[in-house]
Amino acid sequence: MKATATSPTRSKDRSAWLPILKQSIDEVFEVMLEYRLETPSESDKPEALEFTALVGLAGELCGVVIFRCCAHSAVRMTSKMLGLNVDPPEAQVWDAVGELCNVIAGNFKNKLPGIAERCLLSIPTVVIGANCRFHSLADSCPMEVQFGFEGTTVVVTVEVHS
Repeated sequence: MKATATSPTRSKDRSAWLPILKQSIDEVFEVMLEYRLETPSESDKPEALEFTALVGLAGELCGVVIFRCCAHSAVRMTSKMLGLNVDPPEAQVWDAVGELCNVIAGNFKNKLPGIAERCLLSIPTVVIGANCRFHSLADSCPMEVQFGFEGTTVVVTVEVHS
């Protein structure tokens, strides 16, 4: 029987992943939206996170990447991506939020050593509604990054099942 190396995803110590997630989000926002992320402040609007995008991770890394923002942020991000004013609830807004989550997930998994070629992403799913709840089968502590976007808070979470 051939000995196998320990997989980086099976390690209980995923503390090094949080800075990688932050870097991935920063890069995506700079490239796709030409926007430098802000640290959320006490004055950021406590708006409901009405848009939730989910992208599944399968293969060497199993889990989900979750992107949440308020409707105002979703519309502003879409407008920046497309270079024109967009009014909700156009399908373009749903597509843009899903694509942001998808690109963040891809950028994140590609930065994890030995993962990129053995991890697939699902098609993004976007859920609208501030009171939605879901349950993932992740069995480790979620990694969460909160940041300010034009005076509102946006949250990106990665939940992993080992």
